[in-house]
Amino acid sequence: MTTKFKIERPLIPNGLTEGTLEDVLYDEEPYLSNLLITNTSRENDSNDGLIVSKVLFQKVSLIHSNFNKIDMTDVIFENCDLSNSTFNEGIIHRVTFKNCKLLGVDFSEAHLGNVSFEGFIKNLCNFGVARFKQVCFDQSSLRGTSFYDCQF
Repeated sequence: MTTKFKIERPLIPNGLTEGTLEDVLYDEEPYLSNLLITNTSRENDSNDGLIVSKVLFQKVSLIHSNFNKIDMTDVIFENCDLSNSTFNEGIIHRVTFKNCKLLGVDFSEAHLGNVSFEGFIKNLCNFGVARFKQVCFDQSSLRGTSFYDCQF
């Protein structure tokens, strides 16, 4: 038996200001809000407790980055590469990953609510001990992805 549910989409305002990650990555209390971040490529960044709200990421590459305890609300990732990045213990709410490469991404112990993963590759991800509420994987490859001890 299948149960249909509705996923709340990210609430992104029009007229976002263009911004960069560099502005906040090394702040003591990093916060990104109401931004459009495009055509950026970074590797091995690290920031625990980053807060991201109402941000659109387009063609952004954040390979091997560590964002433990990230708090994301109303965020869209389009055509991004987040391979081998870490979002452990993150709170991820009303977020869309559209045509993103998420090879080996670690979402362990994360809380995901109203999240959609649309298209492209999500192989070898770790969702161990994660909590899922209103999460959809649409046209996604999930080979070798781990979902142990999750709450659905």
